[in-house]
Amino acid sequence: MRWRLRPLSLLAAALLCAVASGCAALTNPLANGIPVRLVPPEILNAGPPRESLHTLPLSLLGQPRPKVYRLASNDVLGIYIEGVLPVATPDQPVKDPPVYFPSELDPRSGTSTGIPPVLGFPMPIRDDGTVALPMIDPLPLSGKSMTEATDAIRKAYIDKGIIRPGRERIIVGLMQPRQTRVRVIRQELGGFNITPSGYLAISSTKRGVGQNVTLRAYENDVLSALTASGGLPGLDVYDRIIIFKNAKGNTAVETSLENLAPGQDPLAGESRWPRVIQISTRVVPGWPLSFKPEDVILDDGDVVFLESRAMEVYYTGGLLPSGEQVLPRDYDLDVVEAVMKVSGSFINGGFGGNNLSGILVQPAFGNPSPTLLTVLRRTPNGGQVAIVVDLRRALRDPRERIMVQAGDVLVLQETRGQAVTRFVLQTVTLGNTTTVFNIIKLAQPNTSAVVSSPAVAPPQ
Repeated sequence: MRWRLRPLSLLAAALLCAVASGCAALTNPLANGIPVRLVPPEILNAGPPRESLHTLPLSLLGQPRPKVYRLASNDVLGIYIEGVLPVATPDQPVKDPPVYFPSELDPRSGTSTGIPPVLGFPMPIRDDGTVALPMIDPLPLSGKSMTEATDAIRKAYIDKGIIRPGRERIIVGLMQPRQTRVRVIRQELGGFNITPSGYLAISSTKRGVGQNVTLRAYENDVLSALTASGGLPGLDVYDRIIIFKNAKGNTAVETSLENLAPGQDPLAGESRWPRVIQISTRVVPGWPLSFKPEDVILDDGDVVFLESRAMEVYYTGGLLPSGEQVLPRDYDLDVVEAVMKVSGSFINGGFGGNNLSGILVQPAFGNPSPTLLTVLRRTPNGGQVAIVVDLRRALRDPRERIMVQAGDVLVLQETRGQAVTRFVLQTVTLGNTTTVFNIIKLAQPNTSAVVSSPAVAPPQ
C-alpha cells in the first residue's frame, strides 16, 4: 500500500502518533513549573552552606577546671582533730587517724580517680553548707578552699578554748567530692552482625539506650557525661545534643526518648516537657553559638539526649535512574552535580553507555540530551512547588544551579522540541539512507515523498 503525503501532513501524523502513544515530554504535567529566577529566596535557600559548617570544638562542651577546689554541700571531708575527733577521755591513748584509700580506678571511665589517700573521719557538708563537729556550733564551710576550711576549724576550737594555740593538730582533706547524677539517652546502632562470609555488618535499626551517670564536682558537664556513657558522639551520626532539665525520673520524657524512632522530632509536645537546652554540634565559625557556657553544666536530674542524625535523601525519576539518593553531610549538592551523581544522561547525545557491548558513541546523529529538570520541593506550610531548571542554562549561569535539599524529587524530561526531534531521528532517519533522501526532497517545493509499508504475504 502506498500513500503520497505532503510534508506538513507527514509531520502532523508523526506528532499525532507521539501524543496518542503518551509521549512523556508532550504530556509532562511538570513542564509548567516555576522557573528558578521566579522562585522566592526562602524556598531556594536552606540555611548556611554545608561547606561552612564545622564540628563544634569539644572544649565548648566542658567547663573550665578551677585552680582551687571550693567546698559545697554534699562534699565529704576527712577530718582529724587530736583529742576531739575522735572523742577520747584523758585516760585513753591518742588514736592515729584512719586512712581512706579511694578506689584506684574510676568505674565510669576505667581511669585513675585522681583522688589521693585522705586521713581522718568522714564528715559531710550538709545542705545548708555547714559541717557538724563535736563541741562547737555547726560551722559554715561552703565556698571555702581546703586551706580556708582548716583555718576556720582551727579558729572555732581555739575561740571556744577547747584546744590551745600552737598545740593543735588538725588535718582536713577531701574524702569524696560532691556528685551530680544525670541520665544519658543515646540513639545508637542496634548492634553488629557477622555475615556468613565473615564481613562485619552494622544493623540499621537504632534504639534509645539510657544510662545513669554520676559526675564529680567540676566534671558535671556535657563533655564528661558523653565520655562516661560510651564515648564522644560520631561525627557522622549526631547533629545536636538536647538537655532536658530536671527530667530524670520523669517517665513520660524517658519513655518517649528511649522509644523515639530515628528522624522523629524528640521535641514534639515540647510545651509539656521541662526546660530544654539544644546544642548544635555543627556550627559556622564566627557565628554566635545557640547556647551559653553555663548551659553545658549539668544538675541533678538532668537528662541528656543524643539524637541520631536522620539520613537526608532526595529522589530521582523520569529519565534519571529512579531511586532514593543520599545527600552528602559535609558539602552541598547542586542540581547539575545531582544529575551526574546518579549517572544521568548529560550532554552526551542522550546516550546511555553500555559497558557490556562496548558502545560509547550513539550511532547516526544520536538523540538530543534531555535538559528539562523539574525539582519538586516541599514548602514550610506542607505544600509543594515545582521548580523548573534548564540544564543548558545551568551550565552557563551559576544562579540556575540551585542546591538540592532533603526530600527533593528530581524529574528529568525532554522538552517538547527534544521529544519531537528524537521521534523523527529514531523513527524516520536512523540507518535508512533512502528515507533521509526522501526527507531532503520534502524540503523542496512541489515535491512529494513515497512511504512504503512492509509487504504482506498473501494468505495461504
